[in-house]
Amino acid sequence: MNDHNKVKKSRSDGEQSRERLLLAAMRLFAEHGYAKASTREIALAAGANVAAISYYFGDKAGLYRAAFAAMSLDPHQNIALYDQPDLTLRQSMDIFFTQMLTPLQEGDISQLCSRLWFREMLEPTGLWADEIDHNIRPEHEALVRIISRHLGLAAADDAIHQLAFCVASQALLLMVASDVVTTLTPQLLDGPNAIGPWIERFSSNAVAMIEAEKTARTPNKDTE
Repeated sequence: MNDHNKVKKSRSDGEQSRERLLLAAMRLFAEHGYAKASTREIALAAGANVAAISYYFGDKAGLYRAAFAAMSLDPHQNIALYDQPDLTLRQSMDIFFTQMLTPLQEGDISQLCSRLWFREMLEPTGLWADEIDHNIRPEHEALVRIISRHLGLAAADDAIHQLAFCVASQALLLMVASDVVTTLTPQLLDGPNAIGPWIERFSSNAVAMIEAEKTARTPNKDTE
């Protein structure tokens, strides 16, 4: 084996080792919480040496941060896709829900992430607060901008913020309760194309809700 192949194999083995540690950490942190999941237990489950955790993640806290953010995407990259003035409302909603729901196609990893997020909410270490501030807040503000722009509003009021939460909650329900859906109606999340109909329905609902708000804010000439 030449030096190039040795380096390539080493990198491949390293990536696999890191991935095994990350998956084991996601599962054990989700099951036991940060405090009760030991690095020794995680390394054993991953078939790795405890020292590998220090090598790839620095320490237990670094491993937990990596596990918690395993499926997080840069919110600003997402926002740049759907918060564009030249897009129609429907186009913006299609892209918005696509970027929210695409991770569900990862299957078991997606469910692990959801469980880990639940565990962080129950036993907070501070990462959920960071998630809200650095990831969820910018996405919410972008959705508010889109709704306000469509309604011709210079500034959003509380009703617009409520509407934005209602729009996003459709996808959030599916994200956090996918196990309920797969138990009651498994065909609705079965197969590589299962997410498409959900995106289409959520987008249609979102447009309808926003249009209803627009109608409610339009003065009725008959009553003037």
